[in-house]
Amino acid sequence: MNKKTVRDVDVSGKRVFVRVDFNVPLDGAGNITDDTRIQGAMPTIRYLLEHGAALVLASHLGRPKSGPEAKFSLAPTAKRLQELLPDNQVIMAADCVGPEVEAQKQALHAGQVLVLENVRFYKGEQKGDMDFAAQLASHIDVYVDDAFGTAHRPDMSVAGVPQIMQAQGKPVVAGFLLEKEIEFLGGAVEQPVRPFVAILGGAKVSDKINVIRNLLGKVDALLIGGGMANTFLKAQGYEMGDSLVEEPSLELAQSLLAEGGDILVLPVDVVVADAFAADAASKVVGADEVTAGWRVLDIGPATIAHYANRLAAAKTVVWNGPMGVFEFPAFAKGTFAIADVLANLDATTIIGGGDSAAAVNDAGLADKMTHISTGGGASLEYLEGKVLPGVAALDEK
Repeated sequence: MNKKTVRDVDVSGKRVFVRVDFNVPLDGAGNITDDTRIQGAMPTIRYLLEHGAALVLASHLGRPKSGPEAKFSLAPTAKRLQELLPDNQVIMAADCVGPEVEAQKQALHAGQVLVLENVRFYKGEQKGDMDFAAQLASHIDVYVDDAFGTAHRPDMSVAGVPQIMQAQGKPVVAGFLLEKEIEFLGGAVEQPVRPFVAILGGAKVSDKINVIRNLLGKVDALLIGGGMANTFLKAQGYEMGDSLVEEPSLELAQSLLAEGGDILVLPVDVVVADAFAADAASKVVGADEVTAGWRVLDIGPATIAHYANRLAAAKTVVWNGPMGVFEFPAFAKGTFAIADVLANLDATTIIGGGDSAAAVNDAGLADKMTHISTGGGASLEYLEGKVLPGVAALDEK
């Protein structure tokens, strides 16, 4: 990676602003139900504290609509952080900007952690308000981005604060989690060990047009599953019954099929159901045998075997998007089978966040994957070949 990281700066005695991704799921009582994202930031946080820094942590949580909402407070994350850092004082700020926060920043000592309140309580975070960014940046010596999940957003805590810091001649660097994401995803796309196979699922072709186009020129095989496979199959002239099909994308799918040739691989059989329901009647049919009243909800056993065969020799695999409606156990077999194939490969296996990460976790195979991305949207845009604002903002080595 040609961007500077926390290893490249002296943080001793400095106030360090760390953009983390603490957008964690909470239950109705405000308890964290999955602290994976907090755990992901801990190597960077511990490193900075061990090297004598005072930390100011910023994140969003949820999608507050009009100012502060108690259910979107970051207080539960500060509480969890204190449990993970028993030897350090974790302070929960009442706000993310303002006189009280300014005073708290200035009073921070090495080894202390100040958790700012949800930056999305201010519309300026997502509206390009550089005055808001300047308030976040005040009294800060070093900026660290460790939030890959928001690296694709030009928010003020992601792109605005770095701009102000750099104008002041202050360091803007990556944390360990962001560094890891860039190395794995960037390495897979730019310098993969071959054979390189990508697996794309999910509902819509239109959501992943640019990913498909970018990967077609780089991969040795591109395996398609999920709802978007229906659009490709319809583009080949097959009837899809009541399946989800993007009619406006059929012409696009035809051009991608022509462009992809043997590299673009589609299901040969599918699991169809008579309703979109967990308890729907289902059966396996050929990809060219879907009839009226039935809809495709998963890939079939012959497709699983076909995809497993294409994956057998792979040395690098990127997977983004489930193979079927894996939320319904009856239609999760394809997704879980592909996860199991990846878990047993002698290859670098990279899971592109979002539903793919959830599926791998649900299958109990997360520890068998080389890397599970913390950002679904960000990983998709990276796979498209886009420059992410949060990465572009970092100092060059």
